[in-house]
Parts: sequence; C-alpha cells; structure tokens
Amino acid sequence: MAQKPSIPKGTRDFNPVEAARRNYIFDTIRSVFKQFGYAPIETPAMENLSTLLGKYGEEGDKLLFKILNSGNSFAPVSGLVPDNPDEKDSAALSLKVCEKGLRYDLTVPFARFVVQHQNELVFPFKRYQLQPVWRADRPQKGRYREFYQCDADVIGSVSMYNELEMVQLVDSVFSKFGIRVLLKINNRKVLSGIAGVMGCPGQIIDITVAIDKLDKTSLEAVKEELYAKGISAEAVGVLEPLLIFQGNSGQKIAFLRSLFEGGASETGMEGVRELEKLFELIDKTGVSQQVELDLSLARGLNYYTGAIFEVKSLDFSIGSICGGGRYDDLTGIFGLKDMSGVGISFGADRIYDVLLGLDRFPPEVQDAPVVLFFNMGESESVRALRYIKSLRDSGIAAELYPDPAKMKKQFDYASRRGISFAAIIGETELAEETVTVRNLVTGEQETIGSGQLLNKFGM
Repeated sequence: MAQKPSIPKGTRDFNPVEAARRNYIFDTIRSVFKQFGYAPIETPAMENLSTLLGKYGEEGDKLLFKILNSGNSFAPVSGLVPDNPDEKDSAALSLKVCEKGLRYDLTVPFARFVVQHQNELVFPFKRYQLQPVWRADRPQKGRYREFYQCDADVIGSVSMYNELEMVQLVDSVFSKFGIRVLLKINNRKVLSGIAGVMGCPGQIIDITVAIDKLDKTSLEAVKEELYAKGISAEAVGVLEPLLIFQGNSGQKIAFLRSLFEGGASETGMEGVRELEKLFELIDKTGVSQQVELDLSLARGLNYYTGAIFEVKSLDFSIGSICGGGRYDDLTGIFGLKDMSGVGISFGADRIYDVLLGLDRFPPEVQDAPVVLFFNMGESESVRALRYIKSLRDSGIAAELYPDPAKMKKQFDYASRRGISFAAIIGETELAEETVTVRNLVTGEQETIGSGQLLNKFGM
C-alpha cells in the first residue's frame, strides 16, 4: 500500500483562497513600504553557515537548518565519523558535513548583501524584502518552521527619524489591516545600563535572554533562570523593580533616569535620551495605534544595540506579529564598520492568523474570476471567447467553462470558485448578440446587449 503523502511538521500547503489572502497581506505591506520610499531586494534561500552562525545567540544557532554538502558527505572527515555517527556530537559532526544553511531571518543576509554590494548602493539605503525564512523550532500554534518575513530597513544613518519611521510603518500597515495593536518599545542601551547597575556588565546576553521570556512565563521563572546563570539575588533585586514598574512611558523614562543619574551608567543614560527623543517625535507626529515603553522588552537577538520594537495584537491571542530594532555594527562582522541601521519585520503568517481569527479579510480577497461564461456549444463558446478577450483587455477577470457540461455542473463550479456572475449565451442570445447574466449572489438575472458587458462588469 502506497504511503500517504505528507509534508514536514511546521510547514503548510495553501489552497487558492489561502494563497489569495496571503497575497493580500503581501500586497498591503509592500504598498506601504513603497509609499515610504523603500526599494525591493532578494537574497538566496541558503547562505554560507559562516554568514549565519554566531549572529542569533546560542539558542538561535541551535535553530538553524543546515544543508548537507553535496556528494559523499559522510566520507571520513578528520577521523570524526565512526561506524555509528549517532554516538558522537551531532553539532560538531554537522559542521563538518554542512557548509550552508537555510536563512534564519532576512536581516543578517541583508547585512551580508550591503557589504558585498556596497559600491553599487546609495546610502542611506532603504530596502524591503518579502521572502520565506526557516527555523528548526518546535511547531505550535503561531510558530512554524517555514514562514515569511516582510522586512524594511534603513542602513547608513543614525538619525532617530528612522526609528520614528519604523513606528509609522507599524501604524500604517496595521491600520490598513484594521487590526488594533500595541507597539512596545525599549532600548538595548538601557538594558546594558541595567546590567551594569546590577554589577553584571558581562552577562547582558544572559539577562536579556531571560527577561525576553517574561511575557511567556512568570516573573519567578525568569528570576530562577537568572539565578541559574550565576546572577546573585542582590543583582536580581536591582532588576526586579524595573520589570514590575507600572506607569506611563514618561514615568518609566523618569524612573530610568533616576536609576542611571550620577554616573551610574552613561550607556544607560544614552539609551534614556534616545527613548525620550523617540517618544517626543511620536507625540509630535501622532500615531493611531497604541505605543508604550516596556522595560521588560529585550528581544533576544544579539545584534540589536539601540531601540527595539515588538508588536502584539490587542484583540487576538498570539505571539508577537512584528518586531525589530537598531543595530550599530551588524555589517562590521562582514568587514564594513560604522554602518548603523534600523529595521522592522512583519510576520506574515501570524498576521494571517490574526486576520482570519478576527474575520478581517475583505470578502473580495480571492482570485476567482468576476464572471464565468457557460459552455453552451461550439458556436456559443466561440462568441463567448470574443467577449472574454474584450473583458480581459479591460482588466476584468473572466473565463469560459471548458466543457459543454450540464448547467447544474457549471453552476456548481462557479459557486465553489466564488465567482460572482454567470454569463450564458444560448441560441437566442447568439442570434440577437445578447448575453444573459445571472448574479450568483442575489440570484437576479437579466439579458443585456453585448456592448453593455464592460459597463456591467467594470467595477
């Protein structure tokens, strides 16, 4: 018996309706990116592992999909491969037989692209990119192994206007979708300052990885993870008031300023000044979505150095649907120093789940034709094909049912496709150069002259 076909866990097929809805998401986000002056680029699905490793932290490195080298990859390599490879360190073995990996995100490949093509680009360089990424994660609701990211970045400028533009992109995109969101903002310099005040400046990564989980777990669990990393109870006691502090963004900024004043942390104070400037710009320009300073926001990716962003739906329970931040020297790891950038990434797959869960997809978002001409015979179909060409030339989607089937079968086909109108040319219509048109939604029917077709379907 043949094995039932399947796809890997964490991946999905998309039927025509789902694909049309996804295209609606991509087209909406792309239109906003273009309005803000971003230019499109694309990068390969695979990158050299040397490009990817070490850019996402220890946990991120574990989630990289590695690609087995071509040829006899498991030929003896430095005596590493035994009779039973499973008995050895699989991570070390994989690095011996894998030189490439599927991209984990679009930001690191973008940094590689900038360095590789720096002489061709105009800086500041504003790019957008809509492509899939892959992570060897445990599949669960809202978390997939293959998913699309929709990124916009500005690189080659340290202006805070660019951070403001990230906020405006979020505001514009989700307003177009009709989704209410909360945009959380923090600053990695503030987090570095906090680590310094805690007396743990060398453990900033341990601290940010732990507190980044606060919205998914309890405060006690975060504290236990910090203790496990060797951070003292006294140091955690310095951090805890920030994680539980309640107040508006202005009050939180004042709280941070009091923490860092008197030279306690100049890095932290610099982060406070940046937050103060960004919220001042937001207040002056105005946004329709909710924005707040979240002192527990850390975002675990190691390359962020300044402002960080995370977006969550207010009306649908799911993880973050958008995120990003400032990175001062991501290109430096590829040899191009002093090239600061800031970017935002929209998670198309989670946005899809939110739109579906909130029933926010417009009813017209599907790729069905507007009108189906029934096949009533050869002469009638030839006449229909003339009309179809005219409609298509005017931008109206139309098609002919290919076979002279029973009317019921053709009506069923149109209904299941979500087609709005049926056009019928029988012997009478053929002789009189008319078309009988039925609205498949209301059931209304009328016969019109062929010259009226464009007016009938020209929306």
